[in-house]
Amino acid sequence: MSYTVAIVGRPNVGKSTFFNRLTGSNKSIVDNISGVTRDRIYGDCEWNGKHFIVIDTGGVVEKSQDVFEVNIKKQVEHAIEESNAIIFMTDVASGITDADAYIA
Repeated sequence: MSYTVAIVGRPNVGKSTFFNRLTGSNKSIVDNISGVTRDRIYGDCEWNGKHFIVIDTGGVVEKSQDVFEVNIKKQVEHAIEESNAIIFMTDVASGITDADAYIA
C-alpha cells in the first residue's frame, strides 16, 4: 500500500522548501515571489524508515478571483483528495493568520 502526504498552506510559508528537504531534491522551485508553485509536484520520501509519496502544492489565497489562484486552489483540492494525510504549514514568525484559518 502506498501512502501519500500533501503539504498545504498559504503562499510563502515554506511548503516547497520542506518538500525539497523531505525528498532530498531541488524539484520544487523556492522563491520569495508568491505563486511560483502552481501545479502539484510529487516526490518520494523516506523518513524514519517509512516510505511515502509527498505532494508539494501552491499557496491557497482566500476567496481570490485571480485565474491563477483559482486554479492553484483546484490543484490543492486534488492533492488533498488523493492524500492519506495532510501537513498544514503556517509561518511561525507571523503566527496564525486569517488566511490560515480559512484554509484550515
